[in-house]
Amino acid sequence: MDIIKYYGSDTDKKEFINHDDEPLMAVIAHDGSHAVVSLLDEGFEHHILLSKALDRSDIDKYFRIIFDDEGADWTFVCPPDYKGIVNKEKRITQFYNNGIDIITKFLKEIGYDEVPINIPKRYRRHINYLTGPNL
Repeated sequence: MDIIKYYGSDTDKKEFINHDDEPLMAVIAHDGSHAVVSLLDEGFEHHILLSKALDRSDIDKYFRIIFDDEGADWTFVCPPDYKGIVNKEKRITQFYNNGIDIITKFLKEIGYDEVPINIPKRYRRHINYLTGPNL
């Protein structure tokens, strides 16, 4: 995976990977080919980070996380056209399985091996669709 470090306004280009003073954010391509990572305060929001770092606006082709050494919060939003899967249940299941695999790989590659992946409550509507409201 090609990992692009976006430094934004940090003219000193200090290394921020494994720097636990501030949270990080990342957009990770659905196919696992590349990712962009930055300090949260430099990226602001995932679509802004994608636009600034790669001059792209196709946010629905990326997994999105905010993380530190304690955990990774996954902004779980399954696009309606994910991998061309028409069946909603199968599409969400595939998105979840692929996301866990690719996000875990990304986190390991940058040295966050033991960081759990969490889907915050406000992003669980698709998971709730599969399991019911008691997740």
